[in-house]
Amino acid sequence: MRIVRHIVSIAAALMIVSLSAAAQDASGKKAAIAKLKEEIQFIDKELKAASSKHKESYNHLLLLQKKSASRKKLVAESDRAIKDLKDSIYLKDRQIGALQAEVDTLEKYYSTLVYNTYKNRDNRVWFMYLLSSQNPGQGYRRYSYLKNLAATMNADAQEILAAKEHLAVEKAALTGMYNQAADLKKEREKEYTTLLGEEKKTKAIVDNLAKDKKKYKAELDRKRKEVDRLNKEVQKMVSKEIAKKDKNIDYTVSGKFEQNKGKIPWPVKGVVTEQFGVQKHPVYKNITLPESNGITITAQKGSEAKCVFEGVVKQILVMPGYSHCVLVQHGEYFTFYCKLAKTVVKSGQKVAAGATLGTLETTDDDNAQLHFQIWKGSTKQNPSVWLK
Repeated sequence: MRIVRHIVSIAAALMIVSLSAAAQDASGKKAAIAKLKEEIQFIDKELKAASSKHKESYNHLLLLQKKSASRKKLVAESDRAIKDLKDSIYLKDRQIGALQAEVDTLEKYYSTLVYNTYKNRDNRVWFMYLLSSQNPGQGYRRYSYLKNLAATMNADAQEILAAKEHLAVEKAALTGMYNQAADLKKEREKEYTTLLGEEKKTKAIVDNLAKDKKKYKAELDRKRKEVDRLNKEVQKMVSKEIAKKDKNIDYTVSGKFEQNKGKIPWPVKGVVTEQFGVQKHPVYKNITLPESNGITITAQKGSEAKCVFEGVVKQILVMPGYSHCVLVQHGEYFTFYCKLAKTVVKSGQKVAAGATLGTLETTDDDNAQLHFQIWKGSTKQNPSVWLK
């Protein structure tokens, strides 16, 4: 009897462990979904802030495309969450089955015990049971058994009640999981429908912008010159700092910076609308955009650029297309902040993590943008890998 109960309990325990792991994974997916929703809400706010004459501008298109990309990720995360929930429901079903088997076994054993006790309720039967013992030791054991029989029956009854209560809790949890899956599926379908509408709107803007290829080709040529000029200037500044004596490099700060890879705070709250490296033009897919040594973050109007790590301001300059720029050194590492309307720091100033460097310049779309770069010595880094 106890062996059967033990086996059932082990099976239930193993399923509980599986459910616990699934719950932790589900928690991670919830966080990812919440983050994507927050990002979409931010983009929505920025799109609404744009004046009507800029509803079909280049920057507006970048925000729309970023929003569609985030929405696709949200739908994909929802699909994974629904699948995981189905797996958890399957495990929960098995767990409930194991608990039900345990309850059935306990009840069967208990009913047999009660029946036999009632059938042999005559005191003479118990007296003969004791007298038929083969030796005093067996007689004592039989006496102890009879003496504790009532307590044993009460304990078994309590165990059955506890198992039934546990079973009821698990069934309620299962019902909750079914409801959660239904709600998640409904929300996923709503997000997918919204995505289709957004993609249709984005395509209409792309088609409209594509009509004025001459205008955008001229803008692209101008941007390419600005990017080339910026890249050369940054390379020149970084090389100049590296060429200085080693005593000027704080390797302790370098170590701390490197240890925080993937955990560096964002220089401004917003969304990345231009990625690191070589990208295709959002309208003319056969045209390659100038290679970017950093990322561009679209933020709210009036946002401030924050220093991402403790360091020293090395240079402040003004560049065509990028306005005010600030270079901060962190030992062997450098961070570069561009598109500032004004700065509030000066060259040689020590700055702490989170210190304000300046206010972002407002774009024609009534948004703000920050161009942000990270360098290790003369090697450019992808900021998206470093930021948390």
